[in-house]
Amino acid sequence: MTPPAVDFEPFERLMTGEGLPPIAIRTFAHYYAQLAAGHTGLLPEAELEPATGIPDADALDPALAAAGRRELSRTVMLKLNGGLGTGMGLERAKSLLVVKDGLTFLDIIAGQAAAAGVPLILMNSFSTRGDSLARLAAHRLPDRGLPADFLQHKVPKILVEGLRPAAWPREPALAWCPPGHGDLYTALQTSGALKRLLAAGYRYAFVSNADNLGATIDPVILGHVATGGAPLVMEVADRTPADRKGGHLARDRDGRLVLRELAQCPPADEAFFQDLRRHRYFNTNTLWLDLKAVDDVLRRQDGILGLPMIRNRKTLDPRDPGSPAVYQLETAMGAAITLFPGAAALRVPRARFAPIKHTSDLLVVRSDCYLLEPDYRVVPNPARTLPPPVVELDPAHYRFVDDLERRFPAGAPSLIGCRRLVVRGDIRFGHGVVLKGEVELTAAPGTVREIPDNSYL
Repeated sequence: MTPPAVDFEPFERLMTGEGLPPIAIRTFAHYYAQLAAGHTGLLPEAELEPATGIPDADALDPALAAAGRRELSRTVMLKLNGGLGTGMGLERAKSLLVVKDGLTFLDIIAGQAAAAGVPLILMNSFSTRGDSLARLAAHRLPDRGLPADFLQHKVPKILVEGLRPAAWPREPALAWCPPGHGDLYTALQTSGALKRLLAAGYRYAFVSNADNLGATIDPVILGHVATGGAPLVMEVADRTPADRKGGHLARDRDGRLVLRELAQCPPADEAFFQDLRRHRYFNTNTLWLDLKAVDDVLRRQDGILGLPMIRNRKTLDPRDPGSPAVYQLETAMGAAITLFPGAAALRVPRARFAPIKHTSDLLVVRSDCYLLEPDYRVVPNPARTLPPPVVELDPAHYRFVDDLERRFPAGAPSLIGCRRLVVRGDIRFGHGVVLKGEVELTAAPGTVREIPDNSYL
């Protein structure tokens, strides 16, 4: 099929009307032109090689911590905070979910920033900004003359048929979508946050997802970043069967590191994508950025970084499979590893990657498997000698946070000695329940099973 001629004017008119800055519009035009020319954003296996020679954080010289501590005064913690957590039934910022010892993600993150002595900046979306800034203000973090946040942009969804702007009059907001966390670089620039950080003498940004409480500032890693001179360092971890669909690290034909997401993998190559022995490392979505290098590259490229395009095909209304098919054009911030000469990766322990994507993850972190340290790090309980427990909760009864909390009204059971927990049906847990070994619990359809207080299973 011959691609249609590029007619970007309707998109430009829409985006201008929404007050989006010119650089954001030109960046979207860059990707729309690729889409209209027939580009798919796919990265075939034939063009990649496994990533090897990745240094190990556990093997770094502990003496680097001194160099890292010297750089803390020039380092900022930047958290991606645009998600609502709708998959867990949330309608506010996911970071406002109570996760440990009565504290929300954002409470813990603020504590981590204060303990490290670094400023905290959020990349918010329009949906998360108000509530998140109100919660953050309660912590009274030191005023360093920096913005508390900046906003991620939004871009139009594109109709697959005709590549025109999508419209959905009964819910106009659904015609727009976030452009992925690769928008970090554009939003840093258009918001003025990058300029203000550099003017205030900040050199490094530690960037991670707000729902990954394992991502904390480690002086040894910061020392490695600062003395190594890499413009970007991506934290990667060993892939497990649970990570088969997550973005993995590879090398291109020129030997450069490449991040490939599942949406960029041709269907015929999915077996290679999921081969954990071939592609050993996944992207934890934690980056260390040299802000001066980011500024230099953006200046050289007139504000358009040119990250690889990710073309996601979806329905316009996610809840209506009969709604028109659309493309959402996204980018991944970690894909910049290919674009910065000298960019590097660092293998880190799995404990630095502890995101909460499902209620089963939340139950484990709330349990005694993890402890909240005085410096607000959420760490594995040293009394547990086992790997993290595998928890499978019946999605019909535990998919949403409200569902979970109704069935665990006294909080999480003790899981410190539990290898595996499987819950099928509607089961409600009392106070002081202890689960050990492998536990499978079932309630008959249409019934509610009660686990009494102080049960030992």
